[in-house]
Amino acid sequence: MTRTKKTPAELPEVSVSDDGDVRHLHLGTPWVQGSMRIAEPFEIELEYVQRMMAWLLFVAPESVARRNAMQLGLGAGAITKFCHKKLRMRTTAIELNPQVVAVCRAWFKLPPEGPRLSVVLADAGAEIRRPELAGTVDALAVDLYDHEAASPVLDSADFYADCRALLTEDGCLTVNLFGRASSYERSLSCLADAFGEQALWAFKPTREGNTVVLAQRTPTRPKRAELQARAEAVQARWDLPAVRWLRVFKPVAA
Repeated sequence: MTRTKKTPAELPEVSVSDDGDVRHLHLGTPWVQGSMRIAEPFEIELEYVQRMMAWLLFVAPESVARRNAMQLGLGAGAITKFCHKKLRMRTTAIELNPQVVAVCRAWFKLPPEGPRLSVVLADAGAEIRRPELAGTVDALAVDLYDHEAASPVLDSADFYADCRALLTEDGCLTVNLFGRASSYERSLSCLADAFGEQALWAFKPTREGNTVVLAQRTPTRPKRAELQARAEAVQARWDLPAVRWLRVFKPVAA
């Protein structure tokens, strides 16, 4: 079953398809740009999107609800919904396409805006340069792909420097890259230019090729035992496969 929502001519058409128990978001092509398990709309369905929550390994679990999250590129809203509903964080999503927002509200259970949830219709690259946002974001998720899901829309050292400026001192950026694509090393180099190589951690690619990279505003190297304890706490509290993450999540610099 497929549903389609028309968009302005310069933006891709937004459509929704159901595959059994899972609903998918598409932007003008068959590529899946986001997914939701219909019976569990506030859980995270896709493996790479779960890995975008790896910043939880670097903060005390009891501090999470006091923190601020931001998602660049709403997609099916999985990160925004999880941060808002499950983590109880103050959450902001920035999305360029108004029909993505409308479809998320109609078909993906995006909650209404309120004191803890804001959806901003804007160009993310320009919006994050607003001076009042500097130093206010604890968890920044970047998943900005074109409608063919071929390459990140914003992927320069200058853009990642703007992302770094958004973060609190112990804040983290997580970004979805294609680890098997030729652009991966260039993206990693741009991140290193902005954050420093010592600030970068990366997962191995998923089966689909998505590689999540994490960049810390202030680089740290927690001991393995500390990461293990955090992973166990994250898994127990929020049912994310965090213990399994540690097998495929390492610092970029040796």
